Amino acid sequence: MDIAETPGLWEFLSSLALGERISGRVASIESFGVFVALDEGPAHPVYPGVGFISYAELAWQRFDAATEIVRVGQRVTCEFLQFDTWNGEARLSLKATQPDPFQIFADDASVGQTLPGRVTKLVPFGVFVEVAKGIEGLVPLLELAWTPVESPEEAVRVGDEFRVVVTEVDRQHRRLALSRRRALRRRQQSG
Repeated sequence: MDIAETPGLWEFLSSLALGERISGRVASIESFGVFVALDEGPAHPVYPGVGFISYAELAWQRFDAATEIVRVGQRVTCEFLQFDTWNGEARLSLKATQPDPFQIFADDASVGQTLPGRVTKLVPFGVFVEVAKGIEGLVPLLELAWTPVESPEEAVRVGDEFRVVVTEVDRQHRRLALSRRRALRRRQQSG
C-alpha cells in the first residue's frame, strides 16, 4: 500500500503522539491481531480499521484467543505506540492502559518468601507455577524436587498445588524464579 496516495490518512497518523490515548471500536479480530476503527481517524483504504493491536499488546495475562479480551463492536481506549508507515496504521496497546499486575505483585514479593502455587505448564527445563492471579514463575528442573529429575513429568503434573520459595524477582524482564525444593526443605525442617 502506498500511503502517499491517501494524504488524509498520512496526516492523521503523523499527528499522533507516542503515548497518546485514542479510542475506537473493535472492527475485526484476525489471527494476527485486532483492527480498531478509531473515533477521530479516517477510514483505512484496505483494512477494517486504522488502529491495530498485536496479540502481545492486548493484555498482560496469557490468553488463548483474542475474543477472551475483546469482541467485535466493543469500545476500547488504547495507547498509541507507533505509526506503521508500511501498512498505514496506528500501532496500539490495550494493555498499556492497564496497570501491570506483575509490577503490583513485585511491590510485595521478596526473595525468600514462601507462596502457594499451582502448576500451569510443563516445559523441558522446568514448570510454570501460578502464585497469584495472572502471575506465574518458573521452577527450574534443579529446583523441582529433592532428587534430580530429567523431565518435569517425573515430579509434577499440570494442576498440582504446592508451596514454592521466591528466588528472584526481575521487574525489568517481568520474570519470577521459584524453588519447590527449598519449600520442601523448609517444611521438613519445621516439621
